[in-house]
Amino acid sequence: MLEGLGTEIRSFHSLRDLRESIEEEIDQYEAVVDEYSQWLGSFLRDLEETQGNEEWFKRVSSFQRPLKEKTKRKSKKDVKGEKRKKAGTSTEWIAYKGLMLGASEQGEAEILFDAIEELNKKSEQLRKVKSALENLEKSTLGKDMIYITYVHDGVPEKIVLRHKKDKEFAEKLNFAADFSVLKQAYGT
Repeated sequence: MLEGLGTEIRSFHSLRDLRESIEEEIDQYEAVVDEYSQWLGSFLRDLEETQGNEEWFKRVSSFQRPLKEKTKRKSKKDVKGEKRKKAGTSTEWIAYKGLMLGASEQGEAEILFDAIEELNKKSEQLRKVKSALENLEKSTLGKDMIYITYVHDGVPEKIVLRHKKDKEFAEKLNFAADFSVLKQAYGT
């Protein structure tokens, strides 16, 4: 995907190509999370000597453990709970024309946590898409396909399937979808 571009349309000639692109994105997100986690750990160790007894430092340090121990299948409930706890960690932000400015060590720790949390969410979304694509790869959609993919905030959300013989393919896809719905309805 294009770095820094929030919304784009990309075409792939196979589901495998799309899946491999997503796998590369997941690897990139995980590498950045590792880098930020190391930065955060180092930052907190340095601050422990001077800020270790302050209440905000204790709260921020307690968040680092769950980040390290977090599984890749974190529930939405956990994310909301963390956000509620983190919301009260700092009041040293100043609003300036749509930006939040801060000049404290506490603010630096907060943005590191925010970035790590956001990257983990994006990685989880990509894993779900990858899983869906793996299931689609098992279907027999045929060859000579183009997968026109709508990517929003780095995550594929919609795919248009195009075939050289569009009319025949649309009928085949309709039949397959109807058959699948009937199969699920009757439990066979």
